[in-house]
Amino acid sequence: MPITTVALDADDTLWHNETIFRLTHDRFAALLSDHAEQAAVADRIAEVERRNLRLYGYGVKGFTLSMIETAMEICGGEAPPHVVREILAAGREMLSHPVETLPGVDEALAELSQHYRLVLVTKGDLMDQERKVAASGLGELFAAVEIASEKDRATYDHVFARHGTGAAQGVMIGNSVRSDILPALAAGAFAIHIPYAITWAHEEADLPQDDPRLGVLDAIAEAPEWIAARA
Repeated sequence: MPITTVALDADDTLWHNETIFRLTHDRFAALLSDHAEQAAVADRIAEVERRNLRLYGYGVKGFTLSMIETAMEICGGEAPPHVVREILAAGREMLSHPVETLPGVDEALAELSQHYRLVLVTKGDLMDQERKVAASGLGELFAAVEIASEKDRATYDHVFARHGTGAAQGVMIGNSVRSDILPALAAGAFAIHIPYAITWAHEEADLPQDDPRLGVLDAIAEAPEWIAARA
């Protein structure tokens, strides 16, 4: 069956995201350098983030709350006011950070949109993700935008049924094995993994071996040819 629908992840597939989080992580660790070693801060905030995902979900706002909570824990419940102010300022800066698309994204999406229905499938804070889509200048290329609280098999079943002709005729492109690749394959779709330079530990997983529906590419510019070969 021909491929009719191409779903794409947003953060770290179409534009930079994790690098911004890493820079803020470093800034946060520096703020608490009088209270804990950098490695200890990194371990603690990772633990707090995992604990809070079910409450706050993904995105900058949840991350900012987790930074405040971590600072309170490390400082014995009495984080200095200037630390809290700096954390809030860092969160605001992340929410207003310019959107920088990755190399080849504009051209690849323009080509794909001529042959397939494009759907953006992302997770995170609704307002922030909508802001980034608008700022990217790519919004008009998508037939639909789906912002989910989690990306699992049910998400892709829904996306390809609602916006396409079923998962068997769809392909998902993304950088996260856990959120973009494994659940899309489980739903019966094709999947293209395009690794990003940095991967959040929560998104790490092993790629399946010898799955004919899976492609691993170096850049999104290679995606149109890979999909056309299977259409």
